[in-house]
Amino acid sequence: MFPGQPLARGAALPPDEGFTTIAELVRQKAGFDLLTSSWLREASTENVGLQLYGVGMSLYMNRKMRSAGIQPAVVAEHSMGIYPALAACSSLPEAEVIELTWRVGACLAEMGKNRGFALGCIIGLTCEPVLAIAGNSGTHLANHNTSRHFLLCGTKENIETAVAEALAQGAFSAKVFDCDAPLHTPLISELETPLRQILADYSYAEPCGVLIDHLEQNRLKAKDLPDFMFRQLCMPVYWERTYRALVSMGAKRFHEVGAGEALKKYNRWIASETDQK
Repeated sequence: MFPGQPLARGAALPPDEGFTTIAELVRQKAGFDLLTSSWLREASTENVGLQLYGVGMSLYMNRKMRSAGIQPAVVAEHSMGIYPALAACSSLPEAEVIELTWRVGACLAEMGKNRGFALGCIIGLTCEPVLAIAGNSGTHLANHNTSRHFLLCGTKENIETAVAEALAQGAFSAKVFDCDAPLHTPLISELETPLRQILADYSYAEPCGVLIDHLEQNRLKAKDLPDFMFRQLCMPVYWERTYRALVSMGAKRFHEVGAGEALKKYNRWIASETDQK
């Protein structure tokens, strides 16, 4: 399972040669130093730096997992986890995955130069009231991670309104996180032409294993990838559906390949609800 963008860097970076190799690729292809979190060429945003950190950690952990002899039967991805998932499936080389991450991130960051956007993380409410809050505040559902864990996205002002309403309705937690663009919402269609041009610049090999998408839980083929990677930026991530689809396929062991353990936590929550029925 390849997670999306982390909200923050980990306390310490891996001290071994494997991570150093990935960090050098990031320097070469994106002009970003993972060791110091600094831009070596034209500076981009903090969020693009976090995206490169997240992809770098996923690529490093994928190498480590494979060297331990773990060969996944199925690969799943959440949000920008699609990029390192392509390397895991031998659809793109690691260097191109890093370059693609940087180019897409920099393109998306253009939206935030004159406008402020944010994510609202809402925990504790069910889907129906969250969707009502989104409608009331002019925001959009961006992630449906579990039955009680959601992300909304929109302008920062509207997200602050949505978070306040969620707390008033009894949400256990509701927090605002700044972002460069209204990710996983229809507003990204404003950048359709440049984003599709970037995604079309790469030659995607047929994935060497089963690669499951987080929108419709379908198996992705090489011909699907450019269109899927644009569409997923404009639509919500449905992780609960994805996890349930993986279980229905017979998956029993799940390895999170990236920074943190967000997907593991979502999976435990979803599984606990299933066990209670």
